[in-house]
This record gives sequence, structure tokens and C-alpha cells, in this order.
Amino acid sequence: MRCFQFAVTLALAAVLATLPVSAQADPADAEIVTIRPAATTGTKQGLPIFQGISGQNAGAKHISMNKVIIPPGGAAKAHIHKGYESVIYLIKGKVKTLYGEGLKKSIINEGGDFIYIPADLPHKPINLSATEPAEAIVARTDPNEQESVEHVAEPGAADAKE
Repeated sequence: MRCFQFAVTLALAAVLATLPVSAQADPADAEIVTIRPAATTGTKQGLPIFQGISGQNAGAKHISMNKVIIPPGGAAKAHIHKGYESVIYLIKGKVKTLYGEGLKKSIINEGGDFIYIPADLPHKPINLSATEPAEAIVARTDPNEQESVEHVAEPGAADAKE
């Protein structure tokens, strides 16, 4: 019986060791953090963002969330998020995203769409409107948001707009 209890204790310890730190913390000590950004900052991708939740300003351990603006006719630099997934809610606008090896694939999304971008997938969003900005909420499994951004080559960028 003692051997069984010891094995269960070891198994439980192994499971607990794999949990994110936030899952192990005492919820009674947790605080709710509100961020209300008043102005935009720039990104490595070349787009303005309203910096939302991150490890730096909210103590997030596994996620960041920001509001991104793609100016009329604007585009991000082609990039990847090394090791991190992204989910996007396109609030308004019509955006064409070139993606994949050589940015040869494309998809068009409109306001109201939810978008998933796997980790390490090259992509380049382009605002298809010449008069209206596109706005999106972006959440990423990277609490530091910009640290995992790496630029990639942009072959075929000349035909990026339709």
C-alpha cells in the first residue's frame, strides 16, 4: 500500500510540475488588471497598436492581447511569431493575408471574422480599403508579444494587392 501511495504522490507531483505557474498560484492572491491604452505604439511588423494585456503591464504568464490598426491601404511587414499561436477578431475592415512559404497563399477576411494563425506561419496582412482603417483584437500565446516576432522575406509582394 505504501508503495502505491508513493507512486501516486510522484505522479501527482509530476503533473503539478507541468502546470503553468498561474494555475499553481493561490487564486485568493490574484488581482484583476485593467489596461486602458490612450495612444498607439509601433510594432516590429510596422503597424500601430493599442497595447493591451502583456507580461510587462499585467503580469500575464502565457498570453498577450492588443488592438491592432492597419491604416487605409497599409500592410504589415511579412513576419512569423516564433513558437507562438495567434488568434484574431477582425472588428472592422477587409483584410487580405498572404501566408505560407513564399507568401503564395492568401485569404480574405472581413469584420466579424475570427482568425487562427499557427505558430511559425509566415504571414502578411494587407488592408484592402484605401479609405478606412482595419481594426482587430489580437491575442497571442506569448506574454511578451513582440519578442517572438521575426521578419521573413517577401517574395511576390508586388502583387499583394488586388
